[in-house]
Amino acid sequence: MKIIEKEYKHPEYLVETEWLEQHLEEPSLRVFDCTVNVTLNPDTVQRQKIPFVYTSGITTFDQAHVPRAGYINVASELSDSSSDLPLMLPSEEHVLEMMRSYGISDDSHVVLYSTTEANWATRVWWMLRSFGFNNVSILNGGWPKWSSEGRPVSKQACEYIPGKLSLQLRANAFVDKYQVLDAIDKDVVRIINALPSGMYNGSSEFVFGRKGRITNSVNVPFVSLHDVDTGRYLPADQLRKKFDEVNTENAKQIITYCGGGVAASNAAFALALLGYENVSVYDGSMLEWGNDASLPMEMNNDL
Repeated sequence: MKIIEKEYKHPEYLVETEWLEQHLEEPSLRVFDCTVNVTLNPDTVQRQKIPFVYTSGITTFDQAHVPRAGYINVASELSDSSSDLPLMLPSEEHVLEMMRSYGISDDSHVVLYSTTEANWATRVWWMLRSFGFNNVSILNGGWPKWSSEGRPVSKQACEYIPGKLSLQLRANAFVDKYQVLDAIDKDVVRIINALPSGMYNGSSEFVFGRKGRITNSVNVPFVSLHDVDTGRYLPADQLRKKFDEVNTENAKQIITYCGGGVAASNAAFALALLGYENVSVYDGSMLEWGNDASLPMEMNNDL
């Protein structure tokens, strides 16, 4: 009989709103809003290639945020400006420089949240993980839960001073299209699409170049990982069941992807929370794959 673990393997990857309020004054604590605004691409010609535009959420942050929190601008400060694709991982040197400027040091405990989906917080979480920084947590339920509970809110600017941080690249935290292409026909690799089911099966109006999904990939929508009422991550047994249903248990490697490597980081975070150590995020995701006709895709035959 299969034994289902009832607790997360790594509960330290999450902090609850009550805990955060009680620890806000700890000197080593660094809290960040990572929100990015996502809107429909106004350029109708480019929309099929890049359906969305990603812009800073600093205006919302300035209006209200967790006390002492800073803002991390994923869309510009933590994306590769030299790439034709939005949201691509920048160089190790750039990430290190930015993280230091935010006030993160080797002894910091970093807590990340978003005002919308957890995806933007988990993108930064996975980025830090990819460079060997492990003392970082996601605020369970994010800003919506924090604010709905009437917890303290601030408009004051962040006062974190620049940090002293050293990072070391972790192998295979991110993979490229060639590694994904090599993995497609391998039974020991599970490729997970974290987009909503309509985008996975090709029925959605939103398209990243081509309708459908990477060949032989399975679907675990990022929204299915959270409680619909609170935004918190599902309990461990329910979360594990989501991934067991797509046969991740015996996979030697798991690759997650989405539109631009953001929702994919949410799925990767959930897997890490459960104890999976063999997870990679395909950084280019469908923004790259769907716009390259040489790369294999499939969609449901009845669409």
